Amino acid sequence: MKIFLDTADVPTILKHFETGLIDGVTTNPSLIKKSGRDPEDVYRELAMAGIPDISMEVVEDMIFEGRRLAAEFNEVCTIKVPCTPEGLKACKVLSDDGIKVNVTLIFNASQAILSAKAGATYVSPFI
Repeated sequence: MKIFLDTADVPTILKHFETGLIDGVTTNPSLIKKSGRDPEDVYRELAMAGIPDISMEVVEDMIFEGRRLAAEFNEVCTIKVPCTPEGLKACKVLSDDGIKVNVTLIFNASQAILSAKAGATYVSPFI
């Protein structure tokens, strides 16, 4: 089992990461921007702090952005896509490229199965 924090608040992440119980972080770029920070600056800060797995959400041109982020952030990068037809297509392409993918907005078992079929590394269910 892996435990991921669903936040982009760096002090909170670092506080909980120190416990040794947190495996990674899943972020939301719109929330990061509302805080006045650039998402990629936050990703860099988290990577430099040793966070081993950061789900970086992409919204527009998911395949292009996913490939770009994966190239820049390498092994700490997991691309986060929604469980939509476009998101599942991006998941398939990115996972075929060897990029880790987290499919979010999972509301039922069928969506989780489709995500797994598309090559998702993780699924993020909403319960």
